Amino acid sequence: MAKQAKTAIKKDAKAAADAKNWTKVIRAVRSPKTGAYTFKEAIVHKDKIKDFLAQK
Repeated sequence: MAKQAKTAIKKDAKAAADAKNWTKVIRAVRSPKTGAYTFKEAIVHKDKIKDFLAQK
């Protein structure tokens, strides 16, 4: 028989289902001083994505 991988982690089904409700959102923000773009990243609940993108 083959050995099991030591990195195999048994995940809780509830935690795995809850993780699917979160999304990484990346938004480009323009600097008022230089005019260069920077990126703002956040992990947001899927219900709050529109609120995050509407922020200035």
